Order: sequence, then structure tokens, then C-alpha cells
Amino acid sequence: MRALVLFLSVANFVLANEASQWRLVWSDEFDGPELDFSKWAVEENGHGGGNQELQYYLDRKKNVRTENGYLVIQANREKVNVAGVQRDFTSGRIRTKRRAAWQYGRFEVRARLPKGQGIWPAIWMLPEDERYGGWAASGEIDIVETVGHQPDKVHGTLHFGDKWPNNRHSGSHFSVPNGDFSKQFHVFSLEWEPTEMRWYVDGELYQTINKWDSTAAPYPAPFDQPFHLIINLAVGGNWPGVPNATTPFPALMRVDYVRVYQRTEPAGEAPETQGVDKEAAE
Repeated sequence: MRALVLFLSVANFVLANEASQWRLVWSDEFDGPELDFSKWAVEENGHGGGNQELQYYLDRKKNVRTENGYLVIQANREKVNVAGVQRDFTSGRIRTKRRAAWQYGRFEVRARLPKGQGIWPAIWMLPEDERYGGWAASGEIDIVETVGHQPDKVHGTLHFGDKWPNNRHSGSHFSVPNGDFSKQFHVFSLEWEPTEMRWYVDGELYQTINKWDSTAAPYPAPFDQPFHLIINLAVGGNWPGVPNATTPFPALMRVDYVRVYQRTEPAGEAPETQGVDKEAAE
């Protein structure tokens, strides 16, 4: 019994010490009546994201809003014609570019991801300045994304190396047996260190990457520069395919919070990392 108590005490000390190494530096709880535009910009374009996507991203509450303490990004099946660009779907995409960017840290997002053929939600990062060249020479960090026809699986990926089409990527996925990431909220986290990145789902480590390269500069380039956050809900594209008659619309991506931590000294109190469970409160 004494040995068990000693083991639990040591385990709790290790967890507390690890938590104390991260300091909260930026967050959005989405509790306001509208999106905080000092933190986010809403993008508008119908360019297809380089992936043959089918949506037009629009800046309107029908596609991007805060609601009951959540960020809601909504994809709709509707025909639009904007400046001669015609699309059969609309959706939303927001980013922190020119508002906030970080070089290294722990990025934590609690979200509920939609499902359905052709649905493609993503929470990811791009370089604030393309110091090493166009995509993907300056890098891309995918914290979490999923394709809607595989609702039991999420992916974490790095893109790097050189400009398209000579770029490379590295990544893995996390699966929930007989699960469905659209049924409830999960916490998706990335810990980005100078020479290593780690991906978590609900605190469970599922991937570590410490090898990447750049044709433009020595390691650890291109991931030695500030990156900003992007949250979007794409429709269609090379990876998820085209929506069909079974795809539910509107498709809703809900985000409870986004929190960014950076390394600090192990001493001192750990920042609060547990948010209010708004589902349970409702």
C-alpha cells in the first residue's frame, strides 16, 4: 500500500511539473456576441485552396458566427455567384494572420468536427511570412483535420521540403474504434518544440515527428519561423471527394476554445487548462 501511495505521489508530481512548464499566452473562448476581430480575420475567396475545393468562403453569420459560447463554422449547399465565380457550396474560414503568430508552443483546441462525404474540417497553421518560398517550402502544420467519410479518424501532418510539386509531408492519424468525432467534443493538441512536434487527442500522445528538411535552409527550417492559426471547413477537394446525396447540410464545425501556451520555467503555478464543459451546462 505504501508503495502504491509513493507511486501515485511521484506520478502526480511529474504531471504537475510538466504542466507548470507551459504558460498561457493567448486564447479565445468564443463567449462574446460575435467573433473577436482583434484576434481573427474572416477570409473571403472561392479559389479552391489549391485542392479543387468546391466552397466559396464568405464573411457572414450564415457561415461564421459565435453561438452559445462556441465558434460555429457552417457549410451550406447553396448556389452563389461572386464576381463571376460560381459555387454550389458556401462555408467559412478564419485566421490570425497579422494579428497573432507564434514560434513554438502548445496549441490546444476543443472542437466537434462534422462528418459526411466531401466534408473537410481543419485546424492548422501557415507561416506568417514565407521566408523560404511558396507552399510548401515555408512549411505547413496541420494540428487536426478529418475527411467526413472517415468520422472515426483524425490526422496530424507536416508539409515541408520545397515548393509544390516537389514538397514532402510526414504525418499519422488517430482512430477511435467504432467511434465518431462528430458526436462529441474532443481536445486536439500540438506541442511544437524547436526540433520536435507532438500530437495529442484528449491528452493521449499519438505521434511525434522530429525529422523534416528544407531545400532553402538547414534544419530545423522551415519550422523555425512564426506561424499563424487557421480554422476552416472545406467542401469537396482532392482528398475528401465530392459531396453526395447522403452528405448532411448544413454541416457545422463547433469550436469551444483555442488556447496557446509557451514554455516557461518549471517553477510556479500551472495555468488553468480545463475549460467549462458547455455541453454539460446546457
